[in-house]
Amino acid sequence: MSKNTLRIKKNLNGWLIIDKPLHIGSTPVVSKLKWSLSPCKIGHAGTLDPLATGVLPIALGQATKLIPFVMDGKKIYEFQVTFGCETTTDDAAGEVINNSQNRPTEEQIKNILPHFIGTILQIPPIYSALKINGERAYDLARNGQDLQLSPRPVQIDTLELLKFTGDTADFRVSCGKGTYVRSLGRDIGRMLGCFGHITVLRRLKCGPFQISDTTPLSVFETKQDTIKLLPMNTALNNFPTLILSEAEEKRLKQGQRIPVRQLSTQPTITDLQDVFCLKYQDKIIGLGKCIHNIIQPYRIFNDTDT
Repeated sequence: MSKNTLRIKKNLNGWLIIDKPLHIGSTPVVSKLKWSLSPCKIGHAGTLDPLATGVLPIALGQATKLIPFVMDGKKIYEFQVTFGCETTTDDAAGEVINNSQNRPTEEQIKNILPHFIGTILQIPPIYSALKINGERAYDLARNGQDLQLSPRPVQIDTLELLKFTGDTADFRVSCGKGTYVRSLGRDIGRMLGCFGHITVLRRLKCGPFQISDTTPLSVFETKQDTIKLLPMNTALNNFPTLILSEAEEKRLKQGQRIPVRQLSTQPTITDLQDVFCLKYQDKIIGLGKCIHNIIQPYRIFNDTDT
């Protein structure tokens, strides 16, 4: 993806992809950027724990409307599991709750990996941002409540062993929305009969954004007055597109609906599945949905460069 270097201004619209450092959460990153950039709107897509690093997409201005679509995208992580103990948080920040002197062999690790590929059931960490009766699981856990979270289906596309030292193993995983890598590390340790927890976690990809798109957070602690911003529509690169006439663009921007049979350009059935881009004169004006053969505006952007 190409990056545009832009002067800092309050009406920024686009994506700033941060390489999140250790020991800071996603929300404090947003707070720092809000102070540095003073955007009209700001938000992040895909939370990273303080002990995780890597791709953290930050939406500015109109791009905040696209956060759900980035969060639904595929993600790639590299992570390290340290064998011998399990913790309350499933990473190095927690208290040890189970110990083992057992250690797996490389062959044993490779043999169990197929069990974690495909649609699997996964129990989230009790120290997670999941809401239970309106409260975050990590708040309930910190208050001493005994939580029993239900398993949830998640999609693991690929899982490979990168390196094995005896006490640790490095992996790369490609996964879908809602997957907890901390749970994956915990469950790998349990299946191997030696317990385990995550000691390194780095996100390399989140939806359309990759580690090569990132900017270090430290850049914003200096006095420089430029940033590298990705256009809004980079979050929509893989979306089907419906080309509109001038009249159709005006109708949809006014919130009106258009029967498919009245469109100047007849889309294919595939184009109308799920959410698609609405485009007029090489510019994406928003997102649409097709319900009962009627095009409906789903997200319309203000007049701004995308």
